[in-house]
Amino acid sequence: MFDDGPACGKSNSTLLQRKHLNAAHPTRRTACLGLLFMGGSAGFARYFGGLQARETEAANSIEIADGVFVHQGQIADQAPENHGDISNAGFVIGTDAVAVIDTGGSYLAGAALRAAVAERTKNPIKYVINTHMHPDHVLGNAAFKADAAAFVAHHKMPRALTARSERYLRVASEMLGAEAFAGTQIVLPDQLVETSSSIDLGGRSLQLSAQNTAHTDNDLIVTDDKTGVAFMGDLIFSGHVPSLDGSIKGWIETLEKIGNSPAQKIVPGHGPAALSWPEASMPMLRYLNAVANDVRAIIKRGGTISEAVDTAAGGEASQWQLFEDFHKRNVSAAFAELEWE
Repeated sequence: MFDDGPACGKSNSTLLQRKHLNAAHPTRRTACLGLLFMGGSAGFARYFGGLQARETEAANSIEIADGVFVHQGQIADQAPENHGDISNAGFVIGTDAVAVIDTGGSYLAGAALRAAVAERTKNPIKYVINTHMHPDHVLGNAAFKADAAAFVAHHKMPRALTARSERYLRVASEMLGAEAFAGTQIVLPDQLVETSSSIDLGGRSLQLSAQNTAHTDNDLIVTDDKTGVAFMGDLIFSGHVPSLDGSIKGWIETLEKIGNSPAQKIVPGHGPAALSWPEASMPMLRYLNAVANDVRAIIKRGGTISEAVDTAAGGEASQWQLFEDFHKRNVSAAFAELEWE
């Protein structure tokens, strides 16, 4: 976050470099530390000694292609027992440097991923890339601050993440509990991708492509040019029902556009460590089109948003996990968007 180094590799367009203040909630963090000190130095040492010990426990990682590793998160809500480790993350190892792609939903999740990198290589972590702003993908960023890495993201991510930072931290604290939440804070990107850019890791490059509004307004695709593996972030869900936080029309358009990309293997934001492409986009398009088509039909006949929430794309329920947690919100967001088209 505070890196003043050069921009990532050679840019195909504009890679902005910016500094941002840490958006973590200082009052909450100070209060937590104060409670620890009140317990005496022994309690403080036990607490942080335990945290440091847990940092050495490496996350499982799978090598899905030469030098490309993925940690598969759970399909679940964030909870104390999973440390917010509910999304996929990964890293790519070059001859000179490592790039981490997404960091999980807490400091502990990020620390476990960092330990996984250390198990695979001694090369330095020079880049931490966030595919979008959602907390299950970025709240592990703080675990990589000691690496003096550049934090890289879509140019719209800082504004979006800053606007939600207090809520993201509050909800994560409540759902994870004090122990699993410990050390978690917001780390904003300091290198921003306007349209596209390239990162040189030595012997391989990563191509970064900023997308128009789809899953969010700050989706970034990361493609390894050596293997053709593309990290799609939450543009692709598998098993876990999609979660709409951008534009349903934009999401469909983006998936149709990138369906012609040369990638043969992709990493989804949720689901298996790797999927074939473009086959991985088919269930997504089926679901999103079912929602959009049903909502349009309800709007056309003068139906209400309540009717849409209760009935639209109901046939998709058996195809996805966590359907009840996200589907109704997806329909509500789609109705608000499509009502005025």
